Formats: sequence, structure tokens, C-alpha cells
Amino acid sequence: MAKILVVDDDEDILDLLSQYLSLENHEVMTASDGLMGIKSLKNKKVDLIITDIIMPNKDGIELILELLDDPDIGNIPIIAMSGGKRKITSEFNLVSAITLGVKEILKKPFSSHELHKAVKSALA
Repeated sequence: MAKILVVDDDEDILDLLSQYLSLENHEVMTASDGLMGIKSLKNKKVDLIITDIIMPNKDGIELILELLDDPDIGNIPIIAMSGGKRKITSEFNLVSAITLGVKEILKKPFSSHELHKAVKSALA
């Protein structure tokens, strides 16, 4: 199926998404923050990126902006996900991502059905 890069600083989320997407016959790469995500993309071509918004080093918004500015990888569809933190809500984070042009959004926690639907839509 598709090659998918999942970027999240939560190891449990990375493991869970990797397992689910692998069961859906996708090839999955993971990165623990946006900086590692960019480095991963220098070595491999992917069909889809799923990124958290709030992360250390390079957050999801910075990652999305860098991806969109790169003509070689700026056309890869992106799914943004967020659970919010402190005074910044997940809704604010996800609306920001939509404004930048992501294909789909997922508010944490989300179901496997919601993930499946977002991946299918982003890859269409």
C-alpha cells in the first residue's frame, strides 16, 4: 500500500500507529520530532506524513511549514493530529494546521476507524 511517516514525541502513540498502519499493509517509518522527521525524508520517499503538532525541537507546525516550502516534498499529503496542551487546545492546533493546507486532521484521542478514514482520504 503506502509508505507513511509518523511523527510524534510520544513513543506509545508511535508504536500504536505503527502497529495499526502495518496491519493495514502500509510501510511505516517513525520519527520522534519534526527535526527527525525532516531527516527521515532526506533518505526515503513517502506517500503520506502523519504528524503531531506539539513536540520538542521542531513542532508539527514548523514541520508542516518546512515541508510546504520544499519543492521536492511539498506535495506529500499531511495528516495533523493533536491532543492540545495547557491553554492551547487541540482545536486551535488543528485549525492552524488546516490553514496551512494539511489534508486531514485527527483530534486525540481518535479511533482506529477515524485513523483509517483520514488515511484513506489523504491518500485519495
